[in-house]
Amino acid sequence: MSSRFAPRPTRTTVRGGETAVPTGVPRQATAARTRTWQPPYQLDLGLTLGPLRRGPGDPTFRTTPDGSVWRASRTPLGPGTLRVAARGGAVEAEAWGPGAPWLLDGLPALLGATDDPALFTPRHRLVATTAHRRPGLRLTRTGLVLESLIPSILEQKITTGEAYRAWRLLVRKYGEPAPGPTPAQARMYVMPDPRTWALIPSWEWHKAGVDNKRSSTILRAVARAARLEEAASMDPPQAQTRLELIPGIGPWTSAETVQRSNGAPDAVTVGDVHLPGIIGHALADNRDADDAAMLALLTPYEGQRHRAARLILLSGRTPPRRDPKMRKTNIALW
Repeated sequence: MSSRFAPRPTRTTVRGGETAVPTGVPRQATAARTRTWQPPYQLDLGLTLGPLRRGPGDPTFRTTPDGSVWRASRTPLGPGTLRVAARGGAVEAEAWGPGAPWLLDGLPALLGATDDPALFTPRHRLVATTAHRRPGLRLTRTGLVLESLIPSILEQKITTGEAYRAWRLLVRKYGEPAPGPTPAQARMYVMPDPRTWALIPSWEWHKAGVDNKRSSTILRAVARAARLEEAASMDPPQAQTRLELIPGIGPWTSAETVQRSNGAPDAVTVGDVHLPGIIGHALADNRDADDAAMLALLTPYEGQRHRAARLILLSGRTPPRRDPKMRKTNIALW
């Protein structure tokens, strides 16, 4: 898990609160499928789904002032749009497009039903305090690999702002409009299908600021899309092994992917620029910790290291800022 996604969408907690009614959403004539689901636990939609958003302008992910979360996804059945919102103690969902049935079937897993926080035992006061203050945190499981893998590849070795820009530009230009209504003033798009990714011209990658190494990795991945999507049903270590068979995909990228696609509680991100220092500072007052030191500090959380890392990030205990370790290198300006 990377230090960059402390989730920021509007938070909606399901615990018998008020009805959430979409505001400013144009109601088109498109028929929606609906589902109401009662989670058997306290659920914070913002914390649970926040890691799926790739920056504030992500065209596949939106939130509205009423706390609703919108996602546009490419499912095995085709493109679909999903809106989830708190309504009393339940979650009400609407979905549009060919992928609507698949999205609604996967709603419980998306909202953490396959996650089991009871397996987690805090070993540090900071972690215990944060877990107590964030009882609605669940680990999402999308069941979709490419939609997490491609933006993770884009985020390799560059600043998050540059990666978010590339994702935004490519999805808007080569994706397709999300089915059904979407929030007012916020057009949404479904990411391109594998064939469309494969046909993006080299100069368009360049204009989006994506170098040849990352674009080539994406092209190799989409050429094996079906095999990679199978990883969503595997145990996380097996899923990571399959992803890492693709040249250019290493432990950092595979962990970032299976955290979302598989809901992997132990897939700790190694190779991150900031995460070791954040965890080292929080648990041992060592802001210069490297991956080895980070993994040693997380040893008491074996099996739940990703959850521990998320709670540490949510604690707000981060080291004082230094000069950036990574410069912006927008190749589109070359």
